[in-house]
Amino acid sequence: MTNASMTDTAIERQTRLIQAVRTALGEKAVVTDPDDIAPWLDDWRGRYHGASAAILSPDTTEGVATIVRLAGEFGVPLVPQGGNTSMVGGATPPADGSALILSLRRMNRIRSINPAAKLAVVEAGVILETLHDAVNAQGMRFPLTLGARGSATIGGLTATNAGGTQVLRFGTMRSLVAGIEAVLPDGAIHDGLAALKKDNRGYDLTHLLVGAEGTLGVVTAVTLRLVPAVHDRATGWLAVESPAAALKALRVMEARSGSAIESFELVPKIALDLVLQHIPGTRPPFAGAHSWLVLVDYVSQSGGDGPAQAALEDLMQGVLATGLAQDGVVAASEAQAAAFWRLRDSISEAERAEGPTMAHDISVPVDAMPDFMLHAAAQVEAAFPGVHASAFGHLGDGNVHFHVNAPRGVDAARWRAEVGEPASHMVYDLVVAAGGSISAEHGIGQMKRGELARLSSPARMAALRAIKTGLDPHGLMNPGKLLALAESPSAP
Repeated sequence: MTNASMTDTAIERQTRLIQAVRTALGEKAVVTDPDDIAPWLDDWRGRYHGASAAILSPDTTEGVATIVRLAGEFGVPLVPQGGNTSMVGGATPPADGSALILSLRRMNRIRSINPAAKLAVVEAGVILETLHDAVNAQGMRFPLTLGARGSATIGGLTATNAGGTQVLRFGTMRSLVAGIEAVLPDGAIHDGLAALKKDNRGYDLTHLLVGAEGTLGVVTAVTLRLVPAVHDRATGWLAVESPAAALKALRVMEARSGSAIESFELVPKIALDLVLQHIPGTRPPFAGAHSWLVLVDYVSQSGGDGPAQAALEDLMQGVLATGLAQDGVVAASEAQAAAFWRLRDSISEAERAEGPTMAHDISVPVDAMPDFMLHAAAQVEAAFPGVHASAFGHLGDGNVHFHVNAPRGVDAARWRAEVGEPASHMVYDLVVAAGGSISAEHGIGQMKRGELARLSSPARMAALRAIKTGLDPHGLMNPGKLLALAESPSAP
């Protein structure tokens, strides 16, 4: 669909581009049926709504290059899109219909898996869960997972430098990408898939493109680092009185187990209660009520480590003996472990069902996080009576999801404008004052571009603008994301 605010010239440019792509790549590469386009116009949270006359859907890197080159010739902006699971509106096209969607979903081939080298070469449209299954079949594992693994694609995860629940041990996507293939804004193909341990040829384009959110080019394939498949895994819950006690418990467990603790997810009682209320089939892990809970994953890599369940039970007994935890339970089966993780993975879904929420994906130094969680929540609740602020997530790597929840029965749009947005400003001010980051793993997208400009140093913003202008002088790559529109280059 097109927007009435678009000029006749802009519409004509899009029409010519669509026809040129159809001629060059065939009918399968172009989708213009509004009913087929509609599901891809809104972000996952339902906060951003776009418009687009077509989805361009190539199935090869050369096809992507053709589309990007033609888009440059006709001056038509492109919005790269994978599974459309962005939490910050990063894959949603502009509402004025000025851009076309460039879908990578047809580029869904796993080109190679090399267990000996511990590497896989994967195209951008491969779904994370599909990759997990493929490498597991060869005795390997890709050690990044998150709640949207059934729909998130490798290209989107790369473009946003995604994190997830295993960052504690393996790092974010940037740590797991050993090479990258991408189409640059001029249509040139950058072939950087070789996984070189040493490469001093100047600027590192792989690290530049990871986390660029499609604003500097289109990721078409990546070389990913793998690790051996899990020999044995155990999952359990600990009940603790505070975030500080949780972090101390993590330190105790790490000291005794080395790198066996792979996930350590802190969950407040209010978040668990919402999951139990809104997500069918969920059950509480403990009979009694506890203020805070921690979901722990223990992984053994070889048979010599002994049974993981017994090892985790022993670690938990040690923590209980110190008084840092009041209760603990270890899953007795894989099904129960999956049920435990469902409680954690369903928090955002449950909060969305409850009502309006301002979600903040933030990080501060790890040792400062327990105090930040409590003090920041108290300050926000005092400043905005009626809201409830709480945080959950990856305590061990200093990244939590700090959410400000509206009272029941409010008008969502009005509450966000009058209370939610000012509360978000306050949260981000507190984060920066604590030496943290306003985006730990979800990216900037549309949602945080104003805050990025407001709270970043002039040096950072000048560098970002210079990089964007140098690689994408006409501002055709994912316009309106990362940098505010006024700070992006202008299209021809």
